Amino acid sequence: MTEDTELLKLLQTEGNKDSAFKELIKLYKERLYWHIRNIVKSHDDADDVLQNTFIKVYGNIDKFKGESKLYSWLYRIATNEAITLINKNAKRLQVTSEDIQNIAINNMQADVYFEGDAIQLKLQRAIATLPEKQQLVFNMKYFQEIKYKDMSDILETSEGALKASYHIAMKKIETYLTSH
Repeated sequence: MTEDTELLKLLQTEGNKDSAFKELIKLYKERLYWHIRNIVKSHDDADDVLQNTFIKVYGNIDKFKGESKLYSWLYRIATNEAITLINKNAKRLQVTSEDIQNIAINNMQADVYFEGDAIQLKLQRAIATLPEKQQLVFNMKYFQEIKYKDMSDILETSEGALKASYHIAMKKIETYLTSH
């Protein structure tokens, strides 16, 4: 049995749920934070999305059937929550989700949690020009080194389609970086 399988059993056992949930948070908090942060860009938004993700996980863990890996399920929830936040902010400000990302990137320079330089900001701008799916694939592969097989579970897309998306994203980013 894997660590996730044992943890899942504890999470779905009433007397152990709270202590198992603390363990789940300890195991996945940082990885999920950076996955979310790559999508929403802002530290504060990433914190909010992370919290919402864990609230959803806690409330729905009993419904998890184990048809995918536990961490794939967590990443899927985190991804959906992050995209929901971007879309909600875009709707609230009456701008596109692309505009929201550009605003977030512009705010990165002032973010005390951003340790990047001009090159990283340029890379973030390039990533923001990609369609949503290509952004997700690029971020997951480039920054988090998630394997295509695992990404396929998380995004519910074939490995071939993900490889193609990543290749196209790389070409677009390369073009952006050399022309700006």
